[in-house]
Amino acid sequence: MKTHPPKNSNAAAERLASLSRRRFLRGLGACIALPAFNSLGAIRALADTGTAATGAVAKAPVKMAFLYVPNGIIPAGWWPEGEAGANFELPRTLQPLAKVRDQVQIISGLEDVSANPEADGAGDHARAGGTFLTGVRIKKTAGSDIHSGVSIDQAVADQIGHQTRFPSLELSCDAIRKAGDCDSGYSCAYEYNLAWRSPIQPLSPEPNPRLVFERLFGSGTREERVDNLKRRQQEQQSILDFVLDDARTVQRKLGGRDREKLDQYLTSVREIEQRIERAEGMKVVNPDADAPVGVPPDFGDHIQLMFDMLILAFQTDSTRIATLLIAAEGSNRTFSEIGISEGHHNLTHHRNEPDIIAKVKEIDLWYAKHLARFLEKMDQTKDVDGQSLLHNSMIVYGSGNADGNRHTHTNLPILLAGAGGGSLRTGRYVKAKPAPITNLYLSMADRMGAKGIERHGDSTGRLADI
Repeated sequence: MKTHPPKNSNAAAERLASLSRRRFLRGLGACIALPAFNSLGAIRALADTGTAATGAVAKAPVKMAFLYVPNGIIPAGWWPEGEAGANFELPRTLQPLAKVRDQVQIISGLEDVSANPEADGAGDHARAGGTFLTGVRIKKTAGSDIHSGVSIDQAVADQIGHQTRFPSLELSCDAIRKAGDCDSGYSCAYEYNLAWRSPIQPLSPEPNPRLVFERLFGSGTREERVDNLKRRQQEQQSILDFVLDDARTVQRKLGGRDREKLDQYLTSVREIEQRIERAEGMKVVNPDADAPVGVPPDFGDHIQLMFDMLILAFQTDSTRIATLLIAAEGSNRTFSEIGISEGHHNLTHHRNEPDIIAKVKEIDLWYAKHLARFLEKMDQTKDVDGQSLLHNSMIVYGSGNADGNRHTHTNLPILLAGAGGGSLRTGRYVKAKPAPITNLYLSMADRMGAKGIERHGDSTGRLADI
Protein backbone atom coordinates (compact mmCIF):
# COMPACT_ATOMS: atom_id res chain seq x y z
CA MET A 1 0.00 0.00 0.00
CA LYS A 2 1.42 3.38 -1.00
CA THR A 3 1.75 6.12 1.56
CA HIS A 4 1.45 9.78 0.56
CA PRO A 5 2.84 12.55 2.79
CA PRO A 6 0.25 15.30 3.38
CA LYS A 7 0.41 17.85 0.59
CA ASN A 8 0.36 20.77 3.00
CA SER A 9 2.91 19.35 5.41
CA ASN A 10 5.47 21.96 6.46
CA ALA A 11 7.93 19.19 7.18
CA ALA A 12 7.53 17.85 3.67
CA ALA A 13 8.04 21.29 2.16
CA GLU A 14 11.18 21.84 4.20
CA ARG A 15 12.48 18.44 3.20
CA LEU A 16 11.97 19.13 -0.50
CA ALA A 17 13.53 22.57 -0.22
CA SER A 18 16.63 21.09 1.34
CA LEU A 19 17.34 18.98 -1.72
CA SER A 20 18.59 20.54 -4.91
CA ARG A 21 17.27 19.01 -8.09
CA ARG A 22 20.72 17.72 -9.00
CA ARG A 23 21.34 16.09 -5.62
CA PHE A 24 17.91 14.51 -5.62
CA LEU A 25 18.22 13.03 -9.11
CA ARG A 26 21.72 11.76 -8.42
CA GLY A 27 20.60 10.10 -5.21
CA LEU A 28 17.49 8.65 -6.75
CA GLY A 29 19.45 7.40 -9.74
CA ALA A 30 21.79 5.52 -7.43
CA CYS A 31 18.83 4.08 -5.59
CA ILE A 32 16.97 2.75 -8.59
CA ALA A 33 20.13 1.30 -10.11
CA LEU A 34 19.84 -1.41 -7.47
CA PRO A 35 17.84 -4.51 -8.39
CA ALA A 36 14.20 -4.95 -7.46
CA PHE A 37 12.84 -8.22 -6.09
CA ASN A 38 9.99 -9.82 -7.95
CA SER A 39 8.21 -13.14 -8.59
CA LEU A 40 9.76 -16.29 -9.97
CA GLY A 41 8.01 -16.20 -13.30
CA ALA A 42 9.20 -12.79 -14.44
CA ILE A 43 12.23 -14.08 -16.26
CA ARG A 44 9.99 -15.88 -18.71
CA ALA A 45 8.30 -12.60 -19.53
CA LEU A 46 11.70 -11.29 -20.60
CA ALA A 47 12.17 -14.19 -22.94
CA ASP A 48 10.35 -14.58 -26.20
CA THR A 49 6.98 -15.35 -24.62
CA GLY A 50 3.46 -15.27 -25.95
CA THR A 51 3.40 -18.96 -25.10
CA ALA A 52 1.99 -18.90 -21.58
CA ALA A 53 -1.58 -19.48 -22.73
CA THR A 54 -0.63 -22.64 -24.60
CA GLY A 55 1.70 -23.96 -21.93
CA ALA A 56 4.65 -24.03 -24.33
CA VAL A 57 8.13 -23.42 -23.00
CA ALA A 58 9.36 -19.87 -23.50
CA LYS A 59 12.37 -19.29 -25.71
CA ALA A 60 15.32 -18.06 -23.70
CA PRO A 61 17.05 -14.82 -24.69
CA VAL A 62 20.44 -15.03 -26.38
CA LYS A 63 23.50 -13.79 -24.47
CA MET A 64 26.92 -12.76 -25.75
CA ALA A 65 30.32 -12.23 -24.17
CA PHE A 66 33.79 -11.29 -25.38
CA LEU A 67 36.80 -12.82 -23.62
CA TYR A 68 40.20 -11.33 -24.38
CA VAL A 69 43.65 -12.86 -23.93
CA PRO A 70 46.78 -10.83 -24.62
CA ASN A 71 49.83 -11.06 -26.87
CA GLY A 72 48.43 -13.39 -29.51
CA ILE A 73 48.57 -17.20 -29.54
CA ILE A 74 51.21 -19.42 -31.16
CA PRO A 75 49.54 -20.24 -34.53
CA ALA A 76 51.01 -23.73 -34.80
CA GLY A 77 49.31 -24.74 -31.56
CA TRP A 78 45.98 -23.09 -32.36
CA TRP A 79 44.86 -24.04 -35.86
CA PRO A 80 43.55 -27.53 -36.69
CA GLU A 81 45.26 -29.41 -39.48
CA GLY A 82 43.39 -30.42 -42.60
CA GLU A 83 40.24 -29.21 -44.27
CA ALA A 84 37.48 -27.13 -42.81
CA GLY A 85 34.26 -28.68 -41.54
CA ALA A 86 33.08 -30.93 -38.75
CA ASN A 87 35.79 -33.60 -39.07
CA PHE A 88 38.57 -31.63 -37.45
CA GLU A 89 40.86 -32.56 -34.61
CA LEU A 90 41.44 -30.12 -31.82
CA PRO A 91 44.99 -28.75 -31.91
CA ARG A 92 47.12 -29.11 -28.80
CA THR A 93 46.31 -25.65 -27.38
CA LEU A 94 42.58 -26.32 -27.64
CA GLN A 95 42.53 -29.95 -26.54
CA PRO A 96 41.14 -28.98 -23.09
CA LEU A 97 37.91 -28.12 -24.94
CA ALA A 98 37.28 -31.73 -25.90
CA LYS A 99 34.11 -32.03 -23.77
CA VAL A 100 32.54 -29.00 -25.49
CA ARG A 101 34.06 -29.56 -28.94
CA ASP A 102 30.63 -29.81 -30.54
CA GLN A 103 29.66 -26.43 -29.08
CA VAL A 104 32.48 -24.39 -30.61
CA GLN A 105 33.65 -22.99 -33.93
CA ILE A 106 37.29 -22.21 -34.69
CA ILE A 107 37.21 -19.41 -37.26
CA SER A 108 40.21 -18.45 -39.37
CA GLY A 109 40.59 -15.51 -41.76
CA LEU A 110 39.38 -12.72 -39.46
CA GLU A 111 41.42 -9.53 -39.32
CA ASP A 112 41.86 -6.37 -37.26
CA VAL A 113 43.68 -4.17 -39.77
CA SER A 114 42.88 -1.07 -37.69
CA ALA A 115 45.66 -2.30 -35.39
CA ASN A 116 48.30 -2.17 -38.15
CA PRO A 117 51.13 0.37 -37.65
CA GLU A 118 50.78 2.53 -40.78
CA ALA A 119 52.25 5.99 -40.00
CA ASP A 120 51.91 5.59 -36.22
CA GLY A 121 54.86 3.23 -35.82
CA ALA A 122 55.22 1.17 -32.66
CA GLY A 123 52.31 0.47 -30.34
CA ASP A 124 50.73 -2.74 -31.67
CA HIS A 125 49.60 -3.91 -28.24
CA ALA A 126 47.65 -0.73 -27.56
CA ARG A 127 46.16 -0.80 -31.04
CA ALA A 128 45.23 -4.49 -30.75
CA GLY A 129 43.37 -3.94 -27.48
CA GLY A 130 41.85 -0.59 -28.37
CA THR A 131 40.44 -1.69 -31.71
CA PHE A 132 39.39 -5.28 -30.96
CA LEU A 133 35.70 -4.54 -30.37
CA THR A 134 35.49 -1.19 -32.16
CA GLY A 135 37.16 -1.73 -35.52
CA VAL A 136 38.20 1.94 -35.38
CA ARG A 137 41.78 3.15 -35.51
CA ILE A 138 42.75 4.75 -32.20
CA LYS A 139 44.44 8.09 -31.69
CA LYS A 140 48.08 7.87 -30.66
CA THR A 141 48.20 9.83 -27.43
CA ALA A 142 49.33 9.25 -23.88
CA GLY A 143 47.24 12.16 -22.66
CA SER A 144 43.56 12.54 -21.85
CA ASP A 145 42.58 13.21 -25.48
CA ILE A 146 41.99 9.54 -26.23
CA HIS A 147 39.81 8.59 -29.19
CA SER A 148 38.59 5.19 -30.34
CA GLY A 149 35.09 4.10 -31.35
CA VAL A 150 31.94 2.57 -29.88
CA SER A 151 32.52 -1.12 -29.12
CA ILE A 152 30.08 -3.72 -30.46
CA ASP A 153 28.90 -4.71 -26.98
CA GLN A 154 27.77 -1.14 -26.36
CA ALA A 155 26.22 -0.78 -29.80
CA VAL A 156 24.06 -3.81 -29.01
CA ALA A 157 23.41 -2.65 -25.43
CA ASP A 158 22.03 0.62 -26.79
CA GLN A 159 19.36 -1.46 -28.54
CA ILE A 160 18.48 -4.20 -26.08
CA GLY A 161 20.13 -3.22 -22.79
CA HIS A 162 16.86 -1.87 -21.39
CA GLN A 163 15.48 -5.41 -21.27
CA THR A 164 17.69 -6.35 -18.31
CA ARG A 165 18.66 -4.69 -15.04
CA PHE A 166 22.17 -4.04 -16.34
CA PRO A 167 22.61 -3.14 -20.02
CA SER A 168 26.08 -4.70 -19.99
CA LEU A 169 28.73 -6.00 -17.62
CA GLU A 170 32.43 -5.14 -17.87
CA LEU A 171 34.88 -7.40 -16.05
CA SER A 172 38.66 -7.74 -15.79
CA CYS A 173 41.27 -9.91 -14.12
CA ASP A 174 43.86 -7.16 -14.46
CA ALA A 175 44.42 -3.69 -13.05
CA ILE A 176 42.42 -0.56 -13.85
CA ARG A 177 44.47 2.03 -15.70
CA LYS A 178 42.90 5.05 -17.35
CA ALA A 179 45.91 7.25 -18.05
CA GLY A 180 49.65 7.21 -18.65
CA ASP A 181 51.84 5.90 -21.45
CA CYS A 182 51.56 2.12 -21.68
CA ASP A 183 52.81 1.38 -25.20
CA SER A 184 55.06 3.62 -27.29
CA GLY A 185 53.04 6.79 -26.77
CA TYR A 186 49.59 5.20 -26.50
CA SER A 187 47.42 5.74 -23.43
CA CYS A 188 46.91 2.88 -21.00
CA ALA A 189 43.17 3.32 -21.60
CA TYR A 190 43.50 1.41 -24.87
CA GLU A 191 45.04 -1.69 -23.31
CA TYR A 192 43.01 -1.88 -20.10
CA ASN A 193 39.49 -1.39 -21.51
CA LEU A 194 37.56 -3.52 -23.99
CA ALA A 195 34.22 -1.70 -23.83
CA TRP A 196 33.82 1.84 -25.20
CA ARG A 197 30.58 3.72 -24.59
CA SER A 198 31.69 6.47 -26.98
CA PRO A 199 34.94 7.24 -28.84
CA ILE A 200 36.19 9.17 -25.82
CA GLN A 201 34.57 7.15 -23.03
CA PRO A 202 35.90 3.68 -22.18
CA LEU A 203 33.93 1.73 -19.60
CA SER A 204 36.31 0.70 -16.85
CA PRO A 205 35.92 -3.00 -16.01
CA GLU A 206 35.57 -4.27 -12.45
CA PRO A 207 38.41 -6.57 -11.31
CA ASN A 208 37.03 -7.41 -7.85
CA PRO A 209 34.63 -10.41 -7.97
CA ARG A 210 33.12 -9.48 -4.60
CA LEU A 211 32.14 -6.03 -5.88
CA VAL A 212 30.71 -7.62 -9.02
CA PHE A 213 28.58 -9.95 -6.92
CA GLU A 214 27.34 -7.15 -4.66
CA ARG A 215 26.54 -4.96 -7.65
CA LEU A 216 24.44 -7.75 -9.14
CA PHE A 217 22.73 -9.04 -6.01
CA GLY A 218 23.54 -6.77 -3.05
CA SER A 219 25.53 -7.47 0.10
CA GLY A 220 24.87 -9.72 3.07
CA THR A 221 23.40 -13.20 3.27
CA ARG A 222 20.79 -14.35 0.79
CA GLU A 223 17.95 -13.54 3.21
CA GLU A 224 19.39 -10.09 3.90
CA ARG A 225 19.73 -9.39 0.18
CA VAL A 226 16.10 -10.32 -0.44
CA ASP A 227 14.88 -8.09 2.41
CA ASN A 228 17.06 -5.20 1.25
CA LEU A 229 15.73 -5.42 -2.29
CA LYS A 230 12.13 -5.35 -1.10
CA ARG A 231 12.83 -2.36 1.12
CA ARG A 232 14.56 -0.45 -1.68
CA GLN A 233 11.63 -1.09 -4.01
CA GLN A 234 9.18 0.33 -1.46
CA GLU A 235 11.40 3.33 -0.70
CA GLN A 236 11.89 4.14 -4.37
CA GLN A 237 8.16 4.29 -5.02
CA SER A 238 7.53 6.27 -1.84
CA ILE A 239 10.09 8.91 -2.83
CA LEU A 240 8.54 9.26 -6.28
CA ASP A 241 5.05 9.63 -4.83
CA PHE A 242 6.29 12.33 -2.47
CA VAL A 243 8.10 14.33 -5.15
CA LEU A 244 5.30 14.14 -7.70
CA ASP A 245 2.60 15.16 -5.20
CA ASP A 246 4.59 18.09 -3.90
CA ALA A 247 5.70 19.19 -7.38
CA ARG A 248 2.10 19.36 -8.63
CA THR A 249 1.27 21.67 -5.74
CA VAL A 250 4.21 23.93 -6.55
CA GLN A 251 3.44 23.91 -10.26
CA ARG A 252 0.21 25.89 -9.81
CA LYS A 253 2.17 28.80 -8.34
CA LEU A 254 4.85 29.12 -11.04
CA GLY A 255 5.24 31.45 -14.00
CA GLY A 256 5.72 30.37 -17.58
CA ARG A 257 9.48 29.79 -17.69
CA ASP A 258 9.65 28.13 -14.28
CA ARG A 259 6.65 25.99 -15.19
CA GLU A 260 8.54 24.82 -18.29
CA LYS A 261 11.58 23.99 -16.18
CA LEU A 262 9.43 22.04 -13.76
CA ASP A 263 7.79 20.18 -16.63
CA GLN A 264 11.22 19.09 -17.81
CA TYR A 265 12.03 17.99 -14.29
CA LEU A 266 8.81 16.01 -13.95
CA THR A 267 9.54 14.37 -17.30
CA SER A 268 12.86 13.21 -15.88
CA VAL A 269 11.13 11.91 -12.76
CA ARG A 270 8.58 10.11 -14.89
CA GLU A 271 11.37 8.46 -16.87
CA ILE A 272 12.85 7.24 -13.60
CA GLU A 273 9.45 5.95 -12.56
CA GLN A 274 9.16 4.04 -15.82
CA ARG A 275 12.58 2.54 -15.26
CA ILE A 276 11.43 1.35 -11.83
CA GLU A 277 8.28 -0.14 -13.33
CA ARG A 278 10.39 -2.01 -15.88
CA ALA A 279 12.71 -3.21 -13.11
CA GLU A 280 9.73 -4.43 -11.09
CA GLY A 281 8.71 -6.55 -14.07
CA MET A 282 12.13 -8.15 -14.29
CA LYS A 283 13.23 -11.21 -12.43
CA VAL A 284 15.96 -10.79 -9.84
CA VAL A 285 17.25 -14.21 -8.86
CA ASN A 286 19.22 -14.01 -5.65
CA PRO A 287 21.60 -16.97 -5.79
CA ASP A 288 22.00 -19.16 -2.75
CA ALA A 289 25.66 -18.24 -2.49
CA ASP A 290 27.87 -15.89 -0.56
CA ALA A 291 29.90 -13.15 -2.20
CA PRO A 292 33.52 -14.01 -3.03
CA VAL A 293 36.18 -12.64 -0.70
CA GLY A 294 37.79 -9.97 -2.87
CA VAL A 295 40.56 -10.59 -5.39
CA PRO A 296 42.30 -13.92 -4.74
CA PRO A 297 46.11 -13.97 -4.86
CA ASP A 298 46.13 -16.83 -7.36
CA PHE A 299 45.57 -15.64 -10.94
CA GLY A 300 43.82 -18.85 -11.96
CA ASP A 301 41.39 -18.55 -9.05
CA HIS A 302 40.73 -14.95 -10.06
CA ILE A 303 39.87 -15.99 -13.61
CA GLN A 304 37.54 -18.73 -12.45
CA LEU A 305 35.75 -16.41 -10.02
CA MET A 306 35.15 -13.90 -12.79
CA PHE A 307 33.85 -16.65 -15.03
CA ASP A 308 31.50 -17.67 -12.20
CA MET A 309 30.26 -14.07 -11.89
CA LEU A 310 29.58 -14.05 -15.63
CA ILE A 311 27.61 -17.28 -15.41
CA LEU A 312 25.54 -15.92 -12.50
CA ALA A 313 24.81 -12.72 -14.43
CA PHE A 314 23.58 -14.69 -17.45
CA GLN A 315 21.76 -17.32 -15.39
CA THR A 316 19.76 -14.67 -13.51
CA ASP A 317 19.20 -12.61 -16.67
CA SER A 318 20.81 -9.64 -14.94
CA THR A 319 22.46 -8.83 -18.27
CA ARG A 320 22.85 -10.43 -21.67
CA ILE A 321 26.02 -8.63 -22.77
CA ALA A 322 29.46 -8.85 -21.16
CA THR A 323 33.16 -8.34 -21.73
CA LEU A 324 35.98 -9.94 -19.77
CA LEU A 325 39.54 -8.73 -20.15
CA ILE A 326 41.37 -11.78 -18.84
CA ALA A 327 44.65 -9.86 -19.04
CA ALA A 328 45.51 -6.54 -20.60
CA GLU A 329 47.16 -6.50 -24.01
CA GLY A 330 50.95 -6.44 -23.60
CA SER A 331 50.73 -8.18 -20.22
CA ASN A 332 54.11 -9.39 -18.98
CA ARG A 333 52.71 -11.57 -16.20
CA THR A 334 54.76 -14.57 -15.13
CA PHE A 335 53.22 -18.02 -14.68
CA SER A 336 54.83 -19.68 -11.68
CA GLU A 337 51.80 -22.03 -11.62
CA ILE A 338 53.31 -23.87 -14.57
CA GLY A 339 56.95 -23.18 -13.81
CA ILE A 340 57.44 -20.18 -16.12
CA SER A 341 59.28 -17.29 -14.48
CA GLU A 342 59.73 -15.12 -17.58
CA GLY A 343 57.14 -12.53 -18.54
CA HIS A 344 54.48 -13.49 -21.10
CA HIS A 345 55.05 -10.49 -23.37
CA ASN A 346 58.80 -10.96 -23.39
CA LEU A 347 58.42 -14.63 -24.26
CA THR A 348 56.17 -13.92 -27.23
CA HIS A 349 59.14 -12.22 -28.91
CA HIS A 350 60.64 -15.68 -29.22
CA ARG A 351 62.81 -15.11 -32.34
CA ASN A 352 61.68 -18.54 -33.50
CA GLU A 353 63.67 -20.26 -30.74
CA PRO A 354 61.93 -23.61 -30.05
CA ASP A 355 62.41 -23.64 -26.27
CA ILE A 356 60.85 -20.17 -25.93
CA ILE A 357 57.99 -21.05 -28.29
CA ALA A 358 57.32 -24.12 -26.13
CA LYS A 359 56.90 -21.91 -23.06
CA VAL A 360 54.45 -19.60 -24.83
CA LYS A 361 52.47 -22.65 -25.94
CA GLU A 362 52.21 -23.72 -22.30
CA ILE A 363 50.80 -20.31 -21.39
CA ASP A 364 48.32 -20.56 -24.28
CA LEU A 365 47.32 -24.01 -23.03
CA TRP A 366 46.94 -22.73 -19.45
CA TYR A 367 44.51 -20.05 -20.58
CA ALA A 368 42.60 -22.61 -22.68
CA LYS A 369 42.18 -24.90 -19.65
CA HIS A 370 40.44 -22.10 -17.77
CA LEU A 371 38.27 -21.37 -20.80
CA ALA A 372 37.31 -25.05 -20.96
CA ARG A 373 36.19 -25.13 -17.32
CA PHE A 374 34.05 -22.06 -17.95
CA LEU A 375 32.43 -23.46 -21.10
CA GLU A 376 31.80 -26.83 -19.46
CA LYS A 377 30.06 -25.12 -16.57
CA MET A 378 28.01 -23.05 -19.02
CA ASP A 379 27.06 -26.29 -20.78
CA GLN A 380 25.98 -27.87 -17.48
CA THR A 381 23.86 -24.89 -16.39
CA LYS A 382 20.24 -24.99 -17.51
CA ASP A 383 18.54 -21.93 -18.94
CA VAL A 384 14.83 -21.15 -18.58
CA ASP A 385 13.93 -23.14 -21.72
CA GLY A 386 15.70 -26.30 -20.58
CA GLN A 387 18.63 -25.77 -22.93
CA SER A 388 22.06 -25.02 -21.54
CA LEU A 389 23.37 -21.49 -21.04
CA LEU A 390 26.08 -22.32 -23.56
CA HIS A 391 23.51 -23.33 -26.17
CA ASN A 392 21.79 -19.96 -25.71
CA SER A 393 25.00 -17.91 -25.77
CA MET A 394 27.67 -16.62 -28.14
CA ILE A 395 31.09 -16.47 -26.48
CA VAL A 396 34.01 -14.99 -28.43
CA TYR A 397 37.47 -15.94 -27.15
CA GLY A 398 40.57 -14.54 -28.77
CA SER A 399 43.15 -11.81 -29.15
CA GLY A 400 43.72 -8.70 -31.27
CA ASN A 401 47.24 -9.95 -31.94
CA ALA A 402 47.79 -13.06 -34.02
CA ASP A 403 51.51 -13.84 -34.02
CA GLY A 404 52.91 -12.00 -31.01
CA ASN A 405 56.45 -12.36 -32.29
CA ARG A 406 55.74 -10.30 -35.41
CA HIS A 407 52.77 -8.28 -34.11
CA THR A 408 50.44 -9.38 -36.89
CA HIS A 409 46.73 -8.63 -36.90
CA THR A 410 45.52 -10.90 -39.69
CA ASN A 411 44.17 -14.42 -39.26
CA LEU A 412 43.41 -13.72 -35.62
CA PRO A 413 43.03 -16.65 -33.21
CA ILE A 414 39.25 -16.55 -32.75
CA LEU A 415 36.96 -19.14 -31.20
CA LEU A 416 33.18 -18.77 -31.10
CA ALA A 417 31.47 -20.94 -28.48
CA GLY A 418 27.76 -21.53 -28.07
CA ALA A 419 24.90 -22.03 -30.48
CA GLY A 420 23.28 -18.62 -30.15
CA GLY A 421 19.99 -20.25 -29.21
CA GLY A 422 20.25 -22.65 -32.15
CA SER A 423 21.10 -20.07 -34.81
CA LEU A 424 24.78 -21.07 -35.11
CA ARG A 425 26.29 -24.22 -36.64
CA THR A 426 28.72 -25.44 -34.02
CA GLY A 427 31.31 -28.19 -33.92
CA ARG A 428 33.23 -26.90 -36.93
CA TYR A 429 36.51 -25.52 -38.17
CA VAL A 430 35.59 -22.57 -40.40
CA LYS A 431 38.07 -21.28 -42.97
CA ALA A 432 36.56 -17.91 -43.78
CA LYS A 433 37.82 -15.67 -46.53
CA PRO A 434 39.88 -12.73 -45.20
CA ALA A 435 37.42 -10.31 -43.61
CA PRO A 436 37.26 -7.79 -40.76
CA ILE A 437 36.39 -9.36 -37.42
CA THR A 438 33.68 -6.71 -37.21
CA ASN A 439 31.78 -8.72 -39.84
CA LEU A 440 31.43 -11.47 -37.23
CA TYR A 441 30.19 -8.91 -34.72
CA LEU A 442 27.43 -7.73 -37.08
CA SER A 443 26.22 -11.31 -37.46
CA MET A 444 26.19 -11.68 -33.68
CA ALA A 445 24.32 -8.39 -33.24
CA ASP A 446 21.59 -9.68 -35.55
CA ARG A 447 21.15 -12.76 -33.38
CA MET A 448 20.93 -10.59 -30.27
CA GLY A 449 17.91 -8.81 -31.76
CA ALA A 450 19.68 -5.52 -32.39
CA LYS A 451 18.15 -3.66 -35.33
CA GLY A 452 19.60 -1.15 -37.75
CA ILE A 453 23.31 -1.78 -37.16
CA GLU A 454 24.31 -1.82 -40.80
CA ARG A 455 28.01 -1.16 -40.21
CA HIS A 456 30.41 -1.38 -37.31
CA GLY A 457 33.89 0.07 -37.47
CA ASP A 458 35.65 -1.26 -40.57
CA SER A 459 33.02 -3.92 -41.37
CA THR A 460 32.30 -4.80 -44.97
CA GLY A 461 29.21 -6.97 -44.41
CA ARG A 462 27.98 -9.94 -42.39
CA LEU A 463 29.97 -13.12 -41.79
CA ALA A 464 27.54 -15.62 -43.25
CA ASP A 465 29.13 -18.99 -42.55
CA ILE A 466 28.83 -19.31 -38.78
